[in-house]
Amino acid sequence: MSTSNDHSGFAHGALTLPDVTITSYNLELRDDEGFVGDRASGRAFRAILDELRAKVGEVADDPFGAVPSRDLKKKTLDKMLAEGDPIAAGIIHGAIEEFAGALAAVVRRFLRLKAWSTVTRVVVGGGLRHSRIGELAIGRADVILKAERIAVDLVPLTRHPDHAGLIGCTRIMPSWLLEGFDAMLAVDVGGTNIRCGVVRLNTDKAADLSAAEIGQFELWTHADDKPGREQAIDRLADMLRDLQAKVEKKDMRLAPLIGVGCPGLIDPDGSIERGAQNLPGNWSSQRFNLPAALSRRIPAIGDHDTVVVMHNDAVVQGLSEVPTMNEAGDWGVLTIGTGLGNASFSNRTAEEPPRKQARAKPKAKPRKK
Repeated sequence: MSTSNDHSGFAHGALTLPDVTITSYNLELRDDEGFVGDRASGRAFRAILDELRAKVGEVADDPFGAVPSRDLKKKTLDKMLAEGDPIAAGIIHGAIEEFAGALAAVVRRFLRLKAWSTVTRVVVGGGLRHSRIGELAIGRADVILKAERIAVDLVPLTRHPDHAGLIGCTRIMPSWLLEGFDAMLAVDVGGTNIRCGVVRLNTDKAADLSAAEIGQFELWTHADDKPGREQAIDRLADMLRDLQAKVEKKDMRLAPLIGVGCPGLIDPDGSIERGAQNLPGNWSSQRFNLPAALSRRIPAIGDHDTVVVMHNDAVVQGLSEVPTMNEAGDWGVLTIGTGLGNASFSNRTAEEPPRKQARAKPKAKPRKK
């Protein structure tokens, strides 16, 4: 999909937001080898590491021992890169170089699309970014593109990826909904983890929400527990209620809003059309609606009915960078996680009216119930 139908303001998956127009998201680029984005995902990096380890292991001892690549923590890889066994560091360097080439190729492919053709800066986020190996891969990919005279800057996500996917929720709804409040609840649903947090708005420091930060924070690695869909939603609601209670004890004014970032193509009614295949259970069923499910479990915050607003997780993570993109014009985001999330944006001015999208939503395939 390039875009969904244009709808502004207070809606799920809105393309016209207070700060930006979303020109594309959740693009599923394919070629003869499959999904293009899969070559620059966290899984792809581990696969490259595995392949290099296997080649070294044919003639020498594997310096990583028997630990599978998927179980090697990013902090462990960072430490081995900086001060570990030279052969292990060499393997990691090789994986970074090969992955950077794949990332540059993916960026090159996106830039050929109409929605990305005017993009001059690409923010790279996701879990791999929060590591030295991720930063080096981003930097090396940027050098590869510049050596090819491609005028685009690849920059690491400014905020911690665990926080960016929550802070960006402040920008998926009209800012007046947050006026008079100190904080809001936010959710970042991923293929491995579900994150919840209290976003402190800090409008006394910056009225444009650029000083927003995370207060309380909870993370659940659902991939370890392998819950069903309803179990996952129940656990998510428990996490939110726990955060709500902590905020209320601090006598903070909590907005009756929950912002949610979730993988996939988000329909205006809050259903997920496709792209949620890594989540526990069937989240793309026409009978399931995450915002409605959360509203039923948390019907009120303070004296008001709870309102849940949802958008794509890559979009939300990208929106956390709005304060740093004032001069960028058209820009994009790639999130390196279980898969590769993507979105592109065009900055709006205060006087600019909502714009129609260049391309219409293609006819959707029937969804499984």
